[in-house]
Amino acid sequence: MREKNATITVIRMADRIRFVLNDQPVEIDVLSPMTTLLDWLRDHRGLKGTKEGCAEGDCGACTVVLERADGRREAMNSCIALLGQIDGQAVRTVEGLRRPDGTPHPVQAAMAEADATQCGFCTPGFVMSAYAFAAGGEKADLETVHDALAGNLCRCTGYRPIVEAMTRIAGLPIDPAAVAPGRPGSVSFGTFHVPRSLGELLALRARHPDALLLAGATDLGLLASRSRKPPAAVIHVAHVPELTAIREDEKEITIGAAATYAQAMPLLIAHHPALKPYLARLGSRQIRTMGTIGGNLGTASPIGDMPPVLLALETRLALTSPRGTRDLALEDFFLGYRKTALAPDEVIQSLTLPKLWPGEVFFCDKLSKRRDQDISTVAAGYRLRVTKGKIEDVRVGFGGMAATPRRASHVEQALKDQPFSPAAFESAAAAVARDFQPIDDWRGSASYRLTAAANLLRRLYWRIAEPQRAVEVEAL
Repeated sequence: MREKNATITVIRMADRIRFVLNDQPVEIDVLSPMTTLLDWLRDHRGLKGTKEGCAEGDCGACTVVLERADGRREAMNSCIALLGQIDGQAVRTVEGLRRPDGTPHPVQAAMAEADATQCGFCTPGFVMSAYAFAAGGEKADLETVHDALAGNLCRCTGYRPIVEAMTRIAGLPIDPAAVAPGRPGSVSFGTFHVPRSLGELLALRARHPDALLLAGATDLGLLASRSRKPPAAVIHVAHVPELTAIREDEKEITIGAAATYAQAMPLLIAHHPALKPYLARLGSRQIRTMGTIGGNLGTASPIGDMPPVLLALETRLALTSPRGTRDLALEDFFLGYRKTALAPDEVIQSLTLPKLWPGEVFFCDKLSKRRDQDISTVAAGYRLRVTKGKIEDVRVGFGGMAATPRRASHVEQALKDQPFSPAAFESAAAAVARDFQPIDDWRGSASYRLTAAANLLRRLYWRIAEPQRAVEVEAL
């Protein structure tokens, strides 16, 4: 447990935060702009069922549920969510599951009947993840259940009874809840700004060039939950329509920079099926409820999961400022460790990736020390076009291998215009060391990274040549 900073600046807001909590409307007008939803629930509302375990969005003890106007229920981490992000939303905590007659919710009953708890510290988080799962009406197969539980950790018991409880409640009807009414206009309180249009966002960006752009807070939220380092200003972009739109045409998919993974996944997976298992390992459902692809790119981490994939898919960015919008290839966006080509007055508006052409194949890989809820040691994406036994085009992106996510140019050269054969992929594997000189760290040594990347390329041949055999091998 961390110790809270004894000196927190209280800032009176120019407007109020309004949302619905457990079916009751809430208005707040005095607080620190870096207050997390978790701290507010516990310290200001006395809702102690929502726990702090890791303060990083990893353990799930802090899970609450966002209740959308369209009926969707989405689990989220309250420890890294700033309270300002909840403006206009509806939130339910474990206390809000209690029935009017005092009886437990069916999800709580199922957990108790399955003996799915021991010390009980993590149980409220599991209950809220189960509540969101039940509301989604999903199948009770093991893969889906384990995906729903990937963001919750239990330190003292086995997961079998928890899985049993999740199986019981799959598809249960969930009582509808009140949803916070939307309200027009921008909101600005203290140093936390919530623009409602692209014009307002750009004006705020110009006035506050040092402000942090906040989308899902899955990374920047750590400044509040763990580091306690308040920025000069925060601009929350999740209510700007141009940054949340998702659209497609015959050739391309365009995703707003502030669209969440949960929103973008159905379309991405429909056109790139290899992303289904990959994105299932990108954080957890709680993280995917909040996290955004644009935010993942904007942090410019060399171990971010999405950049290698998007590099392989030839992604372009639309960067917008008061001066207009410019188109930039993703490979030109990363300039150095945590450095990008984004100008002080610019924002990432959207990213566009082409759909696969006939004859093209796409695969991706993530290697990490732990399967779920872990940062990549090596991440990779590969797109190839094979025509009549010849590799006509190829793009390969790697993460975790350099100070920035990068294309593997020598690997691509070793494959392009070559016969599709094991020999070509062996040459590509040998070229990895010409493209990258990785570092040693606690996630993996440089030698491991080079060996693993080379072996992933060797495996890629069999995934294309004999896909069924590759699936059987990977299942072992």
